[in-house]
Amino acid sequence: MSGVTLSNIKKAFGPIDVIHDVNTKVEQGEFVVFVGPSGCGKSTLLRMIAGLEQTTGGTIDIEGVDVTHLEAAKRGVSMVFQSYALYPHMSVFDNMAFSMQIARRPKDEIKQKVDEAARILQLEEHLDRKPSQLSGGQRQRVAIGRAIVRQPKVFLFDEPLSNLDAELRVQMRMEIARLHNQIGATMIYVTHDQVEAMTLADKIVVLKSGAVQQIGSPLDLYDNPDNQFVAGFIGSPKMNFLKGIVNAPRIDGKITITLDDATDNTFDITLGSAALNAGDAVTVGIRPENIGLEHDEAVGPTVLLKPEFTEELGGVSYIHTQTKDGVRVTIERRSERNRIDEEDIQVTLPVRDLFLFDADGARLR
Repeated sequence: MSGVTLSNIKKAFGPIDVIHDVNTKVEQGEFVVFVGPSGCGKSTLLRMIAGLEQTTGGTIDIEGVDVTHLEAAKRGVSMVFQSYALYPHMSVFDNMAFSMQIARRPKDEIKQKVDEAARILQLEEHLDRKPSQLSGGQRQRVAIGRAIVRQPKVFLFDEPLSNLDAELRVQMRMEIARLHNQIGATMIYVTHDQVEAMTLADKIVVLKSGAVQQIGSPLDLYDNPDNQFVAGFIGSPKMNFLKGIVNAPRIDGKITITLDDATDNTFDITLGSAALNAGDAVTVGIRPENIGLEHDEAVGPTVLLKPEFTEELGGVSYIHTQTKDGVRVTIERRSERNRIDEEDIQVTLPVRDLFLFDADGARLR
């Protein structure tokens, strides 16, 4: 079986193109997350897979069958929405059993499948209750259970946790991950929360303005972003960015960069085939955990920062600072609880941990 394959998917509303030639493959049993900012087209793409939106171009293949023009009910998918969409007058059992009752499945089969879904989702004690008697997390589990009993080829999740509070979101993330491990189903999940994406996904598809920016495993996107957008979107806190300029390429493959806000502001970095000329503008990126709270010119350029405030979270703290030009820089510290009272601090940006992007945001390697 081949999971889900999207080939050259396009979507337009009148003259406005909102999805641009999306190509990706979801292997059977894989958990894939579509992630991106609001308005990037991720929910529209999910709705096209579900059959709730028509495609303007391209094909959608589910387990070897072209379903591009099939109605939603014949695609073998189940969708869990942002709103729970539960029938308030029905019990939990009847909500979960409804699709099978409509299909006139035998009562014994319905009971067996609902009981099994309730066991997986820890809802056995709530089957006789109405939705109004449940917590938000329990209602979302009922919505997921309703999808499970249909035994679909593909589960589709459209921002299912966005209505829950922070603690419940963490709990439900773990439950969805556990569910995937238990039943091994193909799952496609949409969210704007990159923490959800990093926690749940086998593979992440990063979208911006209806176009795929990069596809890869969570750590691959974190460690090797293809462009500045992905680098800034994946990771929490996000990557820090500082402006720089190319001094002069060197024959040995190294180039010299001058960093706008740095004290010792010139450093050499080795690149592969990237073609840069003297005077070209670049953006230098570094993750918060890689900034050193010491002055060491031998390691990389140093920057003078003005601390604004510190988030103390127990095992980790985040120091929020500004450069002299007002660029915000976040520093991560672990296992250190000494407060920084200095008016200014000088930090080092290790060259080995720097990312370089050109004026258009493309990664320079």
